[in-house]
Amino acid sequence: MVSRAVTQLYDEVLRPSGLRVTQFSILAVMARMREANLRQLEDALAIDQTTLTRSLSLLERDGVIERVPHPDGRIKAMRLTARGRRALDVARPLWAQAQGKVLRELGTKAWADAQRRLAHLLSVTVKRRGPNRGRLVAP
Repeated sequence: MVSRAVTQLYDEVLRPSGLRVTQFSILAVMARMREANLRQLEDALAIDQTTLTRSLSLLERDGVIERVPHPDGRIKAMRLTARGRRALDVARPLWAQAQGKVLRELGTKAWADAQRRLAHLLSVTVKRRGPNRGRLVAP
């Protein structure tokens, strides 16, 4: 419930940019990496391949990312387009506005504690992933 509520908050604030928070996250990581393949994005975003592939297809359709040639033809490499960089430039201050609202409501100490706990939870779940990288392995 918390995840959905927070996602809705960020999506609402990001609406003028035309991006959803999940798309913003993907574009922000791609901007930092300059060029990325599916495996790199899966690892950086801790997202399963099916969800990522669907999101990337929509972003490519909208012209904010593009495929780039890779020496290994099996690897799907992508980068931001000029349109994608502009969308990210519009979205960044909106994201900061949403982040500011969360910090004001929660407080910086509680936010830092939540980040620490969520980072630990993420590391525990990622360690549990087996050869099917995007899926958690049953205990």
